[in-house]
Amino acid sequence: MRRIAATLTILLATTACQTMPQSGTSAAEGATLAAPILTSPEAVDTLTYAKPQIARVTHVALDLDLDFAARRVAGSAQLSVLAAKDADELILDSNGLLIERITDSAGRDLAFTVGETEVEGGKGAPLSIAIGDARSIRIDYRAPQDASALQWLTPQQTSGGEHPYLFSQGQAILNRTWIPTQDSPGIRQTWEARITAPKPLDVVMSGVQQGEPEDLGDGRRAFRFLMDKPVPPYLIAIAAGDIDFKAIGPRTGVWAEPSVLENAYQEVADTEEMVVAAEALYGEYRWGRYDMIVLPPAFPYGGMENPVMTFLTPTFIAGDRSNNGLVAHELAHSWSGNLVTNAVWGDSWLNEGVTTYFENRIVEAVYGKKRAQQEAALMFANIEEVLGEVGADAPGTALSTEGEYELGSAIAYDKGAFFLLTVENIVGRERFDAWLRQWFDNHAFEPATSEMFYEDMMENLVASEREAKALMLREWIFEPGLPSNVAKPDPSAFSEVDAAVSDYARMQTIPAAYPGWTAAEQMRFLDSVPAELPASQLAALDTALGLSDTGNNEILFLWLEMALENRYEPAVPQAEEFLARVGRAKFVRPLFQVLWDQGDWGRPVAQRIYAKTRDNYHSVTRAGVDRILAAE
Repeated sequence: MRRIAATLTILLATTACQTMPQSGTSAAEGATLAAPILTSPEAVDTLTYAKPQIARVTHVALDLDLDFAARRVAGSAQLSVLAAKDADELILDSNGLLIERITDSAGRDLAFTVGETEVEGGKGAPLSIAIGDARSIRIDYRAPQDASALQWLTPQQTSGGEHPYLFSQGQAILNRTWIPTQDSPGIRQTWEARITAPKPLDVVMSGVQQGEPEDLGDGRRAFRFLMDKPVPPYLIAIAAGDIDFKAIGPRTGVWAEPSVLENAYQEVADTEEMVVAAEALYGEYRWGRYDMIVLPPAFPYGGMENPVMTFLTPTFIAGDRSNNGLVAHELAHSWSGNLVTNAVWGDSWLNEGVTTYFENRIVEAVYGKKRAQQEAALMFANIEEVLGEVGADAPGTALSTEGEYELGSAIAYDKGAFFLLTVENIVGRERFDAWLRQWFDNHAFEPATSEMFYEDMMENLVASEREAKALMLREWIFEPGLPSNVAKPDPSAFSEVDAAVSDYARMQTIPAAYPGWTAAEQMRFLDSVPAELPASQLAALDTALGLSDTGNNEILFLWLEMALENRYEPAVPQAEEFLARVGRAKFVRPLFQVLWDQGDWGRPVAQRIYAKTRDNYHSVTRAGVDRILAAE
């Protein structure tokens, strides 16, 4: 197994970043480059206790046992450290970790303290280690049973119903609940892992598996993984369960539970074509393999872009690939987010907005311009809806913010994408693509800030003062609202649907063409009909359009949201069934919010459903619903 360097070579500092002088050695073997640490004021991560400019982690080697009976991960983490010559303390992030012992490479005990826990925001506590001149340390520890990053599922919560399941979700700062390291997107690290699990479970991680599993002879097997490229620590991920694999192309494939695998494969069968399209746009795919795992429905997000192993929700499976823009999005993260990463979470748009733009370009290349235009129009409607709710000048509507995309996807994702669409529209696609490609190339495997993005555009893209004025770059990135130069979507993208919406609003005419529409067109219609509808019209829509019976969860969600907003009693049992089988926060939180907003009619329903479903949700989803139901 190749590991990281005995002697560390440091990347040269630039005007936007600075690294510490080379010092010390690690216990690992072979040479590597340590990604730079940005030290400009806007790159300081307030969500970590680490002081990486003094002492930083460059490599993590995990040796962990998965105990499904105790619902606990335990073992050791070997950390390679790069530190200034006079540094004698290393500060890590911890949230509930039970530290048993810390030693140096000679096995000598190192003193450590765990500071006061900051409960609000999940920051946890600083783990301060007196390293002296040690540059390789071993931490023996256990993760808490309630580690927020991990969800342990009983057999009954899986499709197969016979074996337990585990998956992690580390973004943004949850991995500090099961891995002792410096948990900041600006402190990139290589890593490796040895994971033991009971037979017959398979283990996958966001690193490349090394060889075949080792039979330990005690009913357990050991799996080994390696990520030899420096990644932000939130991208270290694990899943274990009764899962099988099916290849798509020479470097792509999908894992899923056996009963789900064929449907999952059919839904993502275009993935190899997507990788080819992405490479044609912005250069080589640099991670080797691109595999995916379709997780049980408790997974809280649509997808998570973990390198070499994208995690996906089963709720995107519609049978017609209409929702696999999700796959294009997670694939695009292999460039924007994984290759070049926001240094702080207030610049999340650098990951998500750039990726959403890139996703749309992949969709256009693989599925055609019409579908790309329609999906862009849905994004723009999302922006307008949020700005209408919070106000066009609300501070949180700037791309670069103080927190982690506090207003949800409409700003970091959709406004970020329309920023790049607008720039492309002004400078031309050819020039813009060349610029974005060099951005990825020149900052590969490094953190970045909004200021760096702006300065790079000014230096390498903008051709004149006149063009700079037309682009309004600073307004887009640092000011709230939607700049006046926004490249609005083509109004013809949904001309037929918008006409049908108008007809329905005037005469309650249900469109006969609906069954033949694309999923995007159907969603546009459901999202645009009048908000207030009587029970008779809701019943007619459901019957005529088959909304209750749709296999597309995106459309089913829109139907349930609309029905509950209008206190449509027949939708309550269906909403209860939906919320019991789906854990995706995008669906769960809004439906509980709708019920809660209905006062005496909806609140008892929300409380009854949540009492049954809460334990099935990941901590990410639970936290959001807890806040809703705690509100007066």
